[in-house]
Amino acid sequence: MSDNVWDYLGEYETERDDILDAVDTVFRSGQLVLGQSVKAFEAEYAAWHGMAHCVGVDNGTNAIKLALQAAGVRPGDEVITVSNTAAPTIVAIDSVGAVPVFVDVDSDTYLMDNSAVSSVVGPRTTCILPVHLYGQCVDLTELRALADAHDLILLEDCAQAHGARHRGRLAGTTGDASAFSFYPTKVLGTYGDGGAVVTDDDETARRLRRLRYYGMEERYYVVETPGHNSRLDEVHAEILRRKLRRLDSYIAARRAVADRYAAALAGTDLALPVVAPHNEHVYYVYVVRHPRRDEIIAALREYDINLNISYPWPVHTMTGFAHLGYAEGALPITEKLAGEIFSLPMYPALEPAKQDRIIDALQKVLAKL
Repeated sequence: MSDNVWDYLGEYETERDDILDAVDTVFRSGQLVLGQSVKAFEAEYAAWHGMAHCVGVDNGTNAIKLALQAAGVRPGDEVITVSNTAAPTIVAIDSVGAVPVFVDVDSDTYLMDNSAVSSVVGPRTTCILPVHLYGQCVDLTELRALADAHDLILLEDCAQAHGARHRGRLAGTTGDASAFSFYPTKVLGTYGDGGAVVTDDDETARRLRRLRYYGMEERYYVVETPGHNSRLDEVHAEILRRKLRRLDSYIAARRAVADRYAAALAGTDLALPVVAPHNEHVYYVYVVRHPRRDEIIAALREYDINLNISYPWPVHTMTGFAHLGYAEGALPITEKLAGEIFSLPMYPALEPAKQDRIIDALQKVLAKL
């Protein structure tokens, strides 16, 4: 059996009884849509963050989209973000008619270069959207101050950073709202799609609940403002409730995997993950860097090890966003990273013996370069 970047089967075998009980609980409840499991998960996830509200939605992309709409971002508004991210971040901005404005990233952490943000704030800027990438937080201290000074919305993309902290503060607790994904690969993932928005603002939460439910508030068929069908599923909510109780153990297991990689690969010429000052990394993915990346990946396939690249094509270079007008070289660090970064297998149930096989193969490949 090949070694892949992510595998859920070992975790499922361990948690199978609880997962199946979660499904049975929902099926026996008599309510399959926006029932008690969604309400309970929302309350528990908000409390876990120390926030007032959590609104469950159908996926992480719509979490960003609905959060932008609820916060008042309108067509033609500019949203400052990064191109070194998963495309859904930018798809969500585009889907509300807003215009993504990109800044480059830090060459060590690959996170948003905060020093570049103020230079692109313009008259149409309404929102700053930092991405907590790969499992660690952007330093939001400066961004919060900048947003407040210019009366901008600060929306955190936390899809890859459940449980990550900066200066002891959880990802998702600094912005006006924060979007999460519960896609199966995530640090907190379900067995399908799911997402949520966390906020302390009562009015934003009310708008979110209306937007996810066609634009309806109290009575079915009465649309207050046009919305969407973007509800978190009851089954996924109940599974997430169970898994939330184990989130700390998932993070500890990911850090143990990361520690083994760091110890074993310290003597190689791979650039290993850099943890930014005051950060507590949760290692959603373990991203390394090498100028001969493609040769390494090809050679590892001979060992039946299949690796992933997060991300091989910066969003600003994609055909679908050519209309934004970013020429080659516009974001030099982002573009350079795209040709050098790749992800090693990372998930809580990754067995040490399997990880050792991956490390051994990688060391052999690197020694031959």
